[in-house]
Amino acid sequence: MRSDERKPGFKPVHKRYIVERTFAWFDNNRRLSRNYEFLMETLENMVKLSAIKLLLKKN
Repeated sequence: MRSDERKPGFKPVHKRYIVERTFAWFDNNRRLSRNYEFLMETLENMVKLSAIKLLLKKN
């Protein structure tokens, strides 16, 4: 919530909410919970595969 707004109630910042929700979806994949990969490229590919999996589930 921004400090310059004094309206009652909670209103999350929209972009931050989207990013945090995406990270929560990524946490559902056990392999991304910890860094088991030796190479950074492997970790990047796992994140990409996880994103593809999320997009396929949403449709």
